[in-house]
Amino acid sequence: MARRLSVTVESFELAAAFTIARGSKREAVVVIATIEDGATTGRGECVPYARYGESIDSVRQTIETARAAIENGISRQELQRLMPAGAARNAVDCALWDLEARLSGRSVASLICPAPLRALETAYTISLGSPEEMAAATRAAAGRKLLKIKVGAASGDIDRIRAVHAAAGGARLILDANEGWTEANLAENMQAAAAAGAVLVEQPLPAGSDAILADLPHAVPVCADESLHKTTDLAALRSRYDFVNVKLDKTGGLTEAIALVTEARNLGFGVMVGCMVASSLSMAPAVLLGQGADIIDLDGPLLMKVDRPAGLVYAGSTVQPPTAALWGG
Repeated sequence: MARRLSVTVESFELAAAFTIARGSKREAVVVIATIEDGATTGRGECVPYARYGESIDSVRQTIETARAAIENGISRQELQRLMPAGAARNAVDCALWDLEARLSGRSVASLICPAPLRALETAYTISLGSPEEMAAATRAAAGRKLLKIKVGAASGDIDRIRAVHAAAGGARLILDANEGWTEANLAENMQAAAAAGAVLVEQPLPAGSDAILADLPHAVPVCADESLHKTTDLAALRSRYDFVNVKLDKTGGLTEAIALVTEARNLGFGVMVGCMVASSLSMAPAVLLGQGADIIDLDGPLLMKVDRPAGLVYAGSTVQPPTAALWGG
Protein backbone atom coordinates (compact mmCIF):
# COMPACT_ATOMS: atom_id res chain seq x y z
CA MET A 1 0.00 0.00 0.00
CA ALA A 2 1.36 3.43 -0.93
CA ARG A 3 1.95 5.93 1.82
CA ARG A 4 -0.10 9.09 2.07
CA LEU A 5 1.37 12.51 2.89
CA SER A 6 -0.57 15.45 4.26
CA VAL A 7 0.77 18.91 5.10
CA THR A 8 -1.05 21.19 7.54
CA VAL A 9 -0.44 24.51 9.29
CA GLU A 10 -1.20 25.23 12.94
CA SER A 11 -0.88 28.35 15.07
CA PHE A 12 -0.24 28.60 18.81
CA GLU A 13 -0.77 31.82 20.77
CA LEU A 14 2.17 32.80 22.94
CA ALA A 15 1.81 33.69 26.60
CA ALA A 16 3.59 37.00 25.93
CA ALA A 17 5.32 38.71 23.04
CA PHE A 18 8.55 36.95 22.05
CA THR A 19 11.10 39.59 21.07
CA ILE A 20 14.62 39.25 19.71
CA ALA A 21 16.96 41.62 17.87
CA ARG A 22 15.20 40.91 14.55
CA GLY A 23 11.62 41.48 15.67
CA SER A 24 8.69 40.37 17.79
CA LYS A 25 5.81 37.89 17.50
CA ARG A 26 2.79 36.77 19.51
CA GLU A 27 2.10 33.40 17.90
CA ALA A 28 4.05 30.37 16.76
CA VAL A 29 3.05 29.16 13.30
CA VAL A 30 4.20 25.65 12.43
CA VAL A 31 3.94 23.23 9.52
CA ILE A 32 3.19 19.58 10.21
CA ALA A 33 4.01 16.73 7.85
CA THR A 34 1.94 13.60 8.45
CA ILE A 35 2.80 10.34 6.70
CA GLU A 36 0.30 7.48 6.83
CA ASP A 37 1.20 3.87 6.08
CA GLY A 38 -2.00 1.88 6.42
CA ALA A 39 -3.22 2.38 9.96
CA THR A 40 0.13 3.74 11.18
CA THR A 41 0.96 7.45 11.21
CA GLY A 42 4.14 9.45 11.72
CA ARG A 43 4.31 13.20 12.32
CA GLY A 44 6.96 15.88 12.17
CA GLU A 45 6.71 19.62 12.89
CA CYS A 46 8.81 22.51 11.63
CA VAL A 47 9.00 26.29 11.87
CA PRO A 48 9.62 28.25 8.65
CA TYR A 49 12.13 30.98 9.49
CA ALA A 50 12.29 34.19 7.46
CA ARG A 51 15.96 34.73 8.44
CA TYR A 52 16.75 31.74 6.22
CA GLY A 53 14.44 32.78 3.39
CA GLU A 54 11.62 30.47 4.46
CA SER A 55 7.88 31.05 4.70
CA ILE A 56 4.84 28.89 5.28
CA ASP A 57 4.23 28.78 1.53
CA SER A 58 7.83 28.01 0.60
CA VAL A 59 8.03 25.16 3.10
CA ARG A 60 4.78 23.66 1.87
CA GLN A 61 5.96 23.95 -1.72
CA THR A 62 9.29 22.33 -0.92
CA ILE A 63 7.54 19.39 0.71
CA GLU A 64 5.17 19.12 -2.26
CA THR A 65 8.11 18.73 -4.65
CA ALA A 66 9.01 15.54 -2.78
CA ARG A 67 5.45 14.21 -2.41
CA ALA A 68 5.77 11.43 -4.96
CA ALA A 69 9.01 10.14 -3.48
CA ILE A 70 7.66 10.32 0.07
CA GLU A 71 4.48 8.48 -0.83
CA ASN A 72 6.50 5.88 -2.72
CA GLY A 73 8.43 5.05 0.44
CA ILE A 74 11.62 7.13 0.30
CA SER A 75 14.13 6.35 3.05
CA ARG A 76 15.53 8.98 5.40
CA GLN A 77 18.94 8.58 3.78
CA GLU A 78 17.48 9.19 0.32
CA LEU A 79 15.59 12.20 1.70
CA GLN A 80 18.89 13.88 2.63
CA ARG A 81 19.83 13.93 -1.04
CA LEU A 82 16.39 14.84 -2.36
CA MET A 83 15.56 17.84 -0.14
CA PRO A 84 17.83 20.67 1.04
CA ALA A 85 18.55 21.25 4.72
CA GLY A 86 15.94 23.45 6.38
CA ALA A 87 12.51 23.43 7.94
CA ALA A 88 10.74 21.49 5.18
CA ARG A 89 13.09 18.54 5.34
CA ASN A 90 12.95 18.60 9.13
CA ALA A 91 9.19 18.03 9.16
CA VAL A 92 9.44 15.12 6.73
CA ASP A 93 12.54 13.57 8.32
CA CYS A 94 10.97 13.60 11.79
CA ALA A 95 7.71 12.19 10.41
CA LEU A 96 9.69 9.32 8.86
CA TRP A 97 11.48 8.63 12.16
CA ASP A 98 8.13 8.57 13.96
CA LEU A 99 6.55 6.33 11.32
CA GLU A 100 9.48 3.90 11.22
CA ALA A 101 9.44 3.56 14.99
CA ARG A 102 5.74 2.80 15.09
CA LEU A 103 5.96 0.31 12.21
CA SER A 104 8.93 -1.51 13.74
CA GLY A 105 7.73 -1.50 17.33
CA ARG A 106 11.04 0.08 18.43
CA SER A 107 11.08 3.60 19.80
CA VAL A 108 13.35 6.24 18.31
CA ALA A 109 14.94 6.56 21.74
CA SER A 110 15.98 2.90 21.68
CA LEU A 111 17.69 3.46 18.32
CA ILE A 112 19.65 6.65 19.06
CA CYS A 113 20.09 6.96 22.83
CA PRO A 114 22.69 4.55 24.25
CA ALA A 115 21.95 5.45 27.88
CA PRO A 116 18.62 5.42 29.73
CA LEU A 117 16.56 8.53 29.07
CA ARG A 118 16.67 11.27 31.67
CA ALA A 119 14.85 14.50 32.37
CA LEU A 120 16.74 17.55 31.13
CA GLU A 121 17.10 21.10 32.38
CA THR A 122 16.23 23.58 29.65
CA ALA A 123 17.12 27.22 29.39
CA TYR A 124 14.20 29.63 29.70
CA THR A 125 14.12 32.68 27.45
CA ILE A 126 13.86 36.29 28.58
CA SER A 127 12.77 38.40 25.62
CA LEU A 128 14.51 41.58 24.53
CA GLY A 129 13.13 44.75 26.13
CA SER A 130 14.23 47.67 28.24
CA PRO A 131 16.60 46.90 31.13
CA GLU A 132 13.70 47.40 33.55
CA GLU A 133 11.38 45.11 31.60
CA MET A 134 14.00 42.40 31.33
CA ALA A 135 14.86 42.62 35.01
CA ALA A 136 11.20 42.25 35.90
CA ALA A 137 10.86 39.22 33.61
CA THR A 138 13.97 37.72 35.17
CA ARG A 139 12.56 38.14 38.68
CA ALA A 140 9.30 36.53 37.49
CA ALA A 141 11.36 33.51 36.37
CA ALA A 142 12.74 32.99 39.88
CA GLY A 143 13.50 29.33 40.48
CA ARG A 144 14.70 28.69 36.93
CA LYS A 145 18.42 28.01 37.08
CA LEU A 146 19.35 28.60 33.43
CA LEU A 147 18.15 31.72 31.62
CA LYS A 148 18.66 32.68 28.00
CA ILE A 149 18.76 36.45 27.74
CA LYS A 150 17.97 38.05 24.40
CA VAL A 151 20.22 40.99 23.60
CA GLY A 152 21.53 42.44 20.34
CA ALA A 153 19.73 45.79 20.21
CA ALA A 154 21.36 48.79 18.54
CA SER A 155 22.27 50.19 21.96
CA GLY A 156 21.85 49.58 25.68
CA ASP A 157 22.91 45.93 25.93
CA ILE A 158 25.40 46.56 28.73
CA ASP A 159 22.61 48.06 30.83
CA ARG A 160 20.38 45.08 29.99
CA ILE A 161 23.10 42.62 30.99
CA ARG A 162 23.72 44.38 34.29
CA ALA A 163 20.01 44.65 35.10
CA VAL A 164 19.36 40.98 34.39
CA HIS A 165 22.43 39.88 36.32
CA ALA A 166 21.26 41.84 39.37
CA ALA A 167 17.81 40.26 39.15
CA ALA A 168 18.88 36.70 38.32
CA GLY A 169 19.38 35.42 41.84
CA GLY A 170 22.37 33.31 40.87
CA ALA A 171 20.84 31.70 37.79
CA ARG A 172 23.27 30.85 35.01
CA LEU A 173 22.96 33.22 32.06
CA ILE A 174 23.26 32.64 28.32
CA LEU A 175 23.38 35.86 26.31
CA ASP A 176 21.94 35.53 22.81
CA ALA A 177 22.61 38.47 20.49
CA ASN A 178 21.02 36.92 17.39
CA GLU A 179 23.74 38.50 15.18
CA GLY A 180 23.02 41.93 16.67
CA TRP A 181 26.44 42.98 17.97
CA THR A 182 29.07 44.68 15.81
CA GLU A 183 32.84 44.73 15.59
CA ALA A 184 32.69 48.16 17.25
CA ASN A 185 30.84 47.04 20.39
CA LEU A 186 31.86 43.38 20.58
CA ALA A 187 34.74 43.68 23.04
CA GLU A 188 32.83 45.93 25.44
CA ASN A 189 29.75 43.71 25.36
CA MET A 190 31.85 40.60 25.91
CA GLN A 191 33.47 42.25 28.93
CA ALA A 192 30.00 42.96 30.34
CA ALA A 193 29.05 39.32 29.72
CA ALA A 194 32.10 38.15 31.65
CA ALA A 195 31.40 40.57 34.50
CA ALA A 196 27.89 39.16 34.76
CA GLY A 197 29.23 35.62 34.96
CA ALA A 198 27.55 34.53 31.73
CA VAL A 199 28.22 30.90 30.81
CA LEU A 200 27.80 31.42 27.07
CA VAL A 201 27.43 34.15 24.45
CA GLU A 202 25.44 33.01 21.44
CA GLN A 203 25.98 34.31 17.88
CA PRO A 204 27.24 37.80 18.72
CA LEU A 205 28.05 38.78 15.12
CA PRO A 206 26.27 38.24 11.79
CA ALA A 207 26.92 34.93 10.09
CA GLY A 208 29.60 35.47 7.48
CA SER A 209 30.98 38.47 9.36
CA ASP A 210 32.35 36.62 12.37
CA ALA A 211 36.02 36.12 11.45
CA ILE A 212 37.09 38.54 14.19
CA LEU A 213 36.01 35.94 16.76
CA ALA A 214 39.15 33.98 15.91
CA ASP A 215 41.33 36.86 17.13
CA LEU A 216 39.34 38.00 20.18
CA PRO A 217 40.03 36.23 23.51
CA HIS A 218 36.89 34.46 24.69
CA ALA A 219 36.40 35.53 28.29
CA VAL A 220 33.04 33.75 27.91
CA PRO A 221 32.61 30.76 25.55
CA VAL A 222 31.00 31.72 22.25
CA CYS A 223 28.34 29.60 20.52
CA ALA A 224 27.50 29.49 16.79
CA ASP A 225 23.82 29.53 15.89
CA GLU A 226 23.03 31.32 12.64
CA SER A 227 26.55 30.49 11.41
CA LEU A 228 25.84 26.75 11.64
CA HIS A 229 23.38 24.66 9.62
CA LYS A 230 25.00 21.43 8.43
CA THR A 231 27.89 19.15 9.33
CA THR A 232 29.95 20.59 6.49
CA ASP A 233 29.84 24.05 8.16
CA LEU A 234 31.75 22.90 11.22
CA ALA A 235 35.35 22.92 10.03
CA ALA A 236 35.31 26.63 9.18
CA LEU A 237 33.99 27.52 12.65
CA ARG A 238 36.69 25.83 14.72
CA SER A 239 38.80 28.91 15.38
CA ARG A 240 35.80 31.18 15.95
CA TYR A 241 33.43 29.32 18.25
CA ASP A 242 33.60 27.11 21.32
CA PHE A 243 30.04 25.72 21.14
CA VAL A 244 27.51 25.05 18.40
CA ASN A 245 23.73 25.33 18.68
CA VAL A 246 22.11 22.43 16.82
CA LYS A 247 18.51 23.05 15.74
CA LEU A 248 16.54 20.54 13.70
CA ASP A 249 14.95 23.28 11.60
CA LYS A 250 18.44 24.28 10.47
CA THR A 251 19.93 20.82 9.95
CA GLY A 252 16.85 19.60 8.12
CA GLY A 253 15.89 16.97 10.64
CA LEU A 254 17.14 14.50 13.21
CA THR A 255 19.11 12.40 10.73
CA GLU A 256 21.54 15.20 9.84
CA ALA A 257 21.50 16.54 13.42
CA ILE A 258 22.85 13.25 14.77
CA ALA A 259 25.70 13.33 12.25
CA LEU A 260 26.40 16.97 13.06
CA VAL A 261 26.61 16.37 16.82
CA THR A 262 28.97 13.44 16.29
CA GLU A 263 31.31 15.52 14.13
CA ALA A 264 31.06 18.52 16.47
CA ARG A 265 32.27 16.35 19.34
CA ASN A 266 35.10 14.99 17.17
CA LEU A 267 36.20 18.56 16.47
CA GLY A 268 36.09 19.58 20.14
CA PHE A 269 32.97 21.76 20.18
CA GLY A 270 30.60 21.94 23.12
CA VAL A 271 27.02 21.18 22.05
CA MET A 272 23.81 23.04 22.69
CA VAL A 273 20.54 21.65 21.35
CA GLY A 274 18.11 24.48 20.64
CA CYS A 275 14.78 25.18 19.00
CA MET A 276 12.58 27.68 17.27
CA VAL A 277 9.41 28.71 19.13
CA ALA A 278 7.15 25.73 18.50
CA SER A 279 5.04 23.06 20.15
CA SER A 280 6.07 19.86 21.89
CA LEU A 281 5.94 17.99 18.59
CA SER A 282 8.98 20.02 17.46
CA MET A 283 10.72 19.60 20.83
CA ALA A 284 10.28 15.80 21.13
CA PRO A 285 13.05 14.65 18.75
CA ALA A 286 15.29 17.45 20.04
CA VAL A 287 14.86 16.18 23.62
CA LEU A 288 16.25 12.83 22.48
CA LEU A 289 19.12 14.54 20.65
CA GLY A 290 19.74 16.61 23.78
CA GLN A 291 20.35 13.56 25.95
CA GLY A 292 24.04 13.88 25.11
CA ALA A 293 24.28 17.68 24.93
CA ASP A 294 26.00 20.09 27.29
CA ILE A 295 23.16 22.63 27.23
CA ILE A 296 19.60 22.39 25.99
CA ASP A 297 17.29 25.24 25.06
CA LEU A 298 13.93 23.61 24.41
CA ASP A 299 11.50 25.95 26.11
CA GLY A 300 9.11 26.53 23.18
CA PRO A 301 6.04 25.03 24.92
CA LEU A 302 6.79 27.07 28.06
CA LEU A 303 6.32 30.24 26.01
CA MET A 304 2.85 29.24 24.76
CA LYS A 305 -0.54 29.78 26.32
CA VAL A 306 -1.55 26.21 25.45
CA ASP A 307 0.60 23.40 24.04
CA ARG A 308 -0.72 20.60 21.83
CA PRO A 309 -2.35 17.50 23.38
CA ALA A 310 0.01 14.86 24.83
CA GLY A 311 2.73 17.50 25.00
CA LEU A 312 5.98 17.23 26.87
CA VAL A 313 5.79 17.37 30.65
CA TYR A 314 7.70 20.28 32.20
CA ALA A 315 8.27 20.77 35.91
CA GLY A 316 9.71 24.23 36.17
CA SER A 317 12.54 24.12 33.64
CA THR A 318 12.94 20.34 33.74
CA VAL A 319 11.50 18.49 30.75
CA GLN A 320 10.70 14.78 30.63
CA PRO A 321 11.37 12.66 27.52
CA PRO A 322 8.46 12.39 25.07
CA THR A 323 5.83 9.71 25.38
CA ALA A 324 4.83 7.49 22.47
CA ALA A 325 1.52 9.35 22.29
CA LEU A 326 3.40 12.48 21.22
CA TRP A 327 6.26 11.23 19.01
CA GLY A 328 8.81 8.52 18.55
CA GLY A 329 6.92 5.26 18.93
